[in-house]
Amino acid sequence: MTSRIALVTGATGYIGGLLVPQLLENGWQVRVLSRHPETLRTREWGDRVDVTEGNASDPADMARALDGVEVAYYLLHSMDGGGDFVRRDREMAQVVADAATAAGVRRMVYLSGLHPTGHLSPHLGSRVEVGEILLASGVPTAVLQAGVVLGDGSASFDMLRHLTERLPAVVAPRWLRNRIQPVAVDDVMHYLVGAADLAPEVNRTFDVGGPDVLTYAEMMREYARVTGLGSPLIATVPVLTPELASHWVGAVTPVSAGIARPLVGSLVHEAICHEDDILDVIGPPPGGRMSYADAIEAATAGFDPAGWRHQAYRVVGRTVGVLGVGAIVAGLVRRKS
Repeated sequence: MTSRIALVTGATGYIGGLLVPQLLENGWQVRVLSRHPETLRTREWGDRVDVTEGNASDPADMARALDGVEVAYYLLHSMDGGGDFVRRDREMAQVVADAATAAGVRRMVYLSGLHPTGHLSPHLGSRVEVGEILLASGVPTAVLQAGVVLGDGSASFDMLRHLTERLPAVVAPRWLRNRIQPVAVDDVMHYLVGAADLAPEVNRTFDVGGPDVLTYAEMMREYARVTGLGSPLIATVPVLTPELASHWVGAVTPVSAGIARPLVGSLVHEAICHEDDILDVIGPPPGGRMSYADAIEAATAGFDPAGWRHQAYRVVGRTVGVLGVGAIVAGLVRRKS
């Protein structure tokens, strides 16, 4: 019997790179679409997949990639600092949706973000728009809306860990008090793989989160506790805008300002689950959902969280300068407005 074919877009990214071997282990024949196939040769699964060279924004490339595909995973975004990612994501999603419909794909699965109702940041608003485009395609689609994904390599997790590890004291925006429902990357893999076999009538969003709800400040403190770092001193101020805060993150962590800007902008929203239907429809992960503390232990198993502490004073000095300038600029803007 011929294996079912699953297409994974974004296989060179963090989530896609983890999903491919999970699908292979579950009996899928996996095809990946990549603009740079040579980058896949170093992956341990690189010789076990069918590679299609192409761009998801090109209708002809997508038609070739989707030929014979049963399930297509959409793990793409244009959040690269290159400008107008909202337009680019909209156009790319429409190309994929049209191509999947024409190819007779049985299901699409898209990983989006948890969000509240109402006005959203450009980052979250774009994620929601992409989901709506795929849901309207006519191909049954599962949009998994996840909170901060906890895993070594996730941009959101990397931002959290580097801020906590490098800064024993943090002056941060007051919206870091907003509630977040993070989720372990292993649990995300469970839901992504399970979504491939949802019933044909399922065409909807699912909220995906772990069992714990914390503020970002609490996430930093718990990260420090689990990894044996001293609990950071966190003070909040009302004047640090998302734009200024993204430069602060870029100055303190390896996360580029182009990536940090939309991530930080999304923190102005609470990101918690409003339903947990996925636990009934797909089922919980084996052993249940992973706690925040256990997810941190798993995510930090491959590195030393205290490795940066010998540079803490230098980093803090630089950060205070960034924050000082940010506060002054913000104050001037507010007085002029």
